[in-house]
Amino acid sequence: MHKVIDNMRATVMYGAGDVRIETVPDAGLVEATDAVVRVTRAAICGSDLWPYKSMERSETGRRMGHEFIGVVEAAGSDVSTVKAGDLVVAPFMWSDGTCVFCREGLHTSCLHGGRYGFDGVDGGQGEAVRVPRADGTLVVLPVGPDDALMPSLVTLTDVMATGHHAALAAKVGPGKTIAVVGDGAVGLCSVIAARRLGAEQVILLGRHPDRIALAKQFGATDIVSERGDEAVERVRELTDGFGAHSVLECVGLEQSTVTALSIVRPGGAVGRIGVPQEESIPAGLTTFMANVAIAGGPAPARAYIEELLPDVLEGRIEPGRVFDRAGPLDDVPDGYRAMNEREAIKVMIEF
Repeated sequence: MHKVIDNMRATVMYGAGDVRIETVPDAGLVEATDAVVRVTRAAICGSDLWPYKSMERSETGRRMGHEFIGVVEAAGSDVSTVKAGDLVVAPFMWSDGTCVFCREGLHTSCLHGGRYGFDGVDGGQGEAVRVPRADGTLVVLPVGPDDALMPSLVTLTDVMATGHHAALAAKVGPGKTIAVVGDGAVGLCSVIAARRLGAEQVILLGRHPDRIALAKQFGATDIVSERGDEAVERVRELTDGFGAHSVLECVGLEQSTVTALSIVRPGGAVGRIGVPQEESIPAGLTTFMANVAIAGGPAPARAYIEELLPDVLEGRIEPGRVFDRAGPLDDVPDGYRAMNEREAIKVMIEF
């Protein structure tokens, strides 16, 4: 391996609630298709909180993080689309960009792709990352590493792309009524995505005042803070008794999924982008009889970055406002705690 970064530090999780910053093996080029990116901004994702709550004790630990922007320090001999010195954004999974699924825009199913933090690949919450299949993964940014748009650009790695994916899966379009279940960073970005695609009425199901205020600024027209049957009844009141054309499920828990499937109108669609915590989908017969379409999954962020990037650069959307806390790498353990305890919506890491 050709080393590029020395004495590298990164985030390692050893079990539920046990997050540490440690010296890890140095990042370097392994394959000719690799690039090494020195991270300038990273983030903690809501999906990182699932292992934070439930991971079994590990002696070796797990490298964490999948949302990052940085400067290319070195590129392998087969890399042609990025070069040393380029500022790049990395979607949360790496892909070759050429396989049958990548060509169909489904980079998360790339035949030669993978996830950061697994199989010898660095996690994104560290000083550097070896990015496999760099040509098919990284996108060069036309700004400097300290640009004021950096928070919004970081969201393109995952949460804004995921909100957009939810909207597409739920068939959001002009004049439709939309319901967003969940007021975390992805739910808030889903509000942006729905309005961007022309939704007329956007109902947010959430109950945290700071998040509700931000959702309204992003374009939510109605807020439902009730839960369970009361939430379903309230959404139906807001939709002439029919339910929403499109429902974006952004949590993944059984109750949130039941709610999402209970507030969609006949013939409507549910976009599921909350990581499911159950194996089965509830309300199967009910949604079948109502001709409800259910779609979604991990967002192919690489397929969406070029579409969303101009809207960020030109200020038409400001998804970076979901970041309400920022700090250095050493603050990451407390960042996990803060997000887990709902003290922060989303934490950005600055290097």
